[in-house]
Amino acid sequence: MKSSLTNLDKAIQGTVVMSMELEMMFNDFLNNKVPVMWVKVGYPSLKPLSSWVPDLIQRVEFISKWLYSGPPDTYWLPAFFFP
Repeated sequence: MKSSLTNLDKAIQGTVVMSMELEMMFNDFLNNKVPVMWVKVGYPSLKPLSSWVPDLIQRVEFISKWLYSGPPDTYWLPAFFFP
């Protein structure tokens, strides 16, 4: 995700060529959709981009806390799958 955002920023500035994937990503941002290249490596969701990103951050924080602090007392079930 980070590299695709960096490449998109450079393409918008004109320092690299805007590929078809980056153009599709840019259009998805304009339409508040999760970019296709992120859907391939992310989790399935029907949420728009503006809701998907905070949910992704929560999932990463949940898994990180579990990894570094041990198993939690309670589990956030949607972090594991798409209900």
